[in-house]
Amino acid sequence: MMKRRYGTLVLAMAMMLSACSGISSERLSYGILSNNTSEVPVAGGTITYGYSSPFQGLFDPAFYEGEDDFQVLEFITESMFKVKDDLTTVPGIASWQESDNHTVFTFKIKAGVRWHNGDELTVEDWKFALETIASPEYTGSRYYSVEMIKGAEAYHKGEAKEISGIKVIDPYTLRITMNGVRVNALDNLWSYPMNKKVFSGIAVKDMPDSDPVRKHPIGIGPFEVTNIQPGQLVEMKRFDHYYQGKAFLDGVQYKVFDDKEIVNLLEENQVDIASAPRDAYAPLKQLDQVEVLESPELSYEYIGFKFGSWDKETQQIIMNNPKFADKRLRQAMYYALDRKGIIDQYSYGLGSLIETPVSSSSWAKIPNAEINTYDYNPDTAKTLLDEAGYVDRDGDGLREDPKGHSFILNYDAMTGTTTAEARTQAILQNWRDVGLDVRLNGGKLKELNDFYEAVENDDPSVELFNGVWGLASDPDPSGLWRATDLWNYPRYSSKRSEDLIREGVGIKSYDKEYRKQVYYEWQKLINEEVPMIFFAERTNITAVNKRLQNVRVNSMSTIIEPQTWWIKEED
Repeated sequence: MMKRRYGTLVLAMAMMLSACSGISSERLSYGILSNNTSEVPVAGGTITYGYSSPFQGLFDPAFYEGEDDFQVLEFITESMFKVKDDLTTVPGIASWQESDNHTVFTFKIKAGVRWHNGDELTVEDWKFALETIASPEYTGSRYYSVEMIKGAEAYHKGEAKEISGIKVIDPYTLRITMNGVRVNALDNLWSYPMNKKVFSGIAVKDMPDSDPVRKHPIGIGPFEVTNIQPGQLVEMKRFDHYYQGKAFLDGVQYKVFDDKEIVNLLEENQVDIASAPRDAYAPLKQLDQVEVLESPELSYEYIGFKFGSWDKETQQIIMNNPKFADKRLRQAMYYALDRKGIIDQYSYGLGSLIETPVSSSSWAKIPNAEINTYDYNPDTAKTLLDEAGYVDRDGDGLREDPKGHSFILNYDAMTGTTTAEARTQAILQNWRDVGLDVRLNGGKLKELNDFYEAVENDDPSVELFNGVWGLASDPDPSGLWRATDLWNYPRYSSKRSEDLIREGVGIKSYDKEYRKQVYYEWQKLINEEVPMIFFAERTNITAVNKRLQNVRVNSMSTIIEPQTWWIKEED
């Protein structure tokens, strides 16, 4: 699941407080602002895409670290594959045949696809990208996307001069042999090419700071970069030899703005499209010339319980904290939270309640009718606590533990939004209303770095913590939920969970219906055991000037087929 996380921003992105709420998933699925079908798109014009913080300027997919740079890449380059709205991987530039034993993939790419410098794309460019990421000198975060290739590990360790599992058959055919059977190997395989000629002579360790990454990036997408003002502006023009045909727009400006100015900039037509902060949602909805598109983000907010710690020696978790051993306590804390009310009040009504860590967009998401939705019910929470032996023995309104000892829980959350403090206090009050003494750890919200350092390093004072995880298109829980996963911050595991996670990528799971049922069973288990409280699925807000037509957003991106965007001028 963590395969889509952003390089060195991993912890920052993962731990941000979310701003979500109870909008129905039906309303959210995919936003679209489209031209009237009777209208013919008009070519010409330049639009401005706004971003709310300075970008790093790593304009190659192998090296980018955050969405700031990735959004530029969405205009200028493309993957070999496409990901549909339901998060399934399908052929794009490349199609494939899979061997009967599921270890050999033979890829065919389209002929005539051009790089912005005029070179034709060949499989040598894809092979070069795979070798770059597998190189011992590679310092990026994407080795996971080549490690499944036979021979990649030896190449990565400097023990081999080539990756034995990669073979070029002809300029348009590449054969890749995997080191074992894994049903989601294709979903995780690196699929962005690098122009081998352009990067020729540049050592892998020097690539992140090289001109083809920083100053003169080239891709195979519908727009090409013409000018970069570091951190502030990227100017792009239409690439007339784009393999799917010329874009309608003449160009795109990717421009940094102060997010406090987003409403004014859109109102004054200085920005045509931007991902908007939640604070701006209400005023943006009041603008006649702006459409606000909503889509579920590929992420979820949660409140985690700390079941133990990470053993650095064995590289796995130890469930050595008995405080949350009784699942009735965990379930009661779930029922006690008015998630929808809290998020509606403090997070602008943006988000969708969830009960499992699988995206609502995914084909593997279990229907809510088959699981417990943990609707707000203080009475049920109180009953569960009574049954588990957490009762108020001294009449002070707060419950003691089953042995009669004082029962206090620490809660950690982060600064970040204008409502973070009030929102946190509302959560704590919900628990106090059912007799649980939950206190803000250290008496205040933590700054980002302090927060993730404490959670990752299993600070003994951390018992409950509020975070966000980003997801990948494939529903495999590996990376977050196994006993050997460092990012398993709750430090929870069970034999049944491990067995199901393993089964979900095993040979039988090549039958998609079988695999779906495996993930249904896993979600039922997690829903019953409550290793964490799933608060909500985050909602992405995209503000679009109505003159810009054919914009569509989904859980993967706000920049989908920008070659089809066009400007409808006012009459």
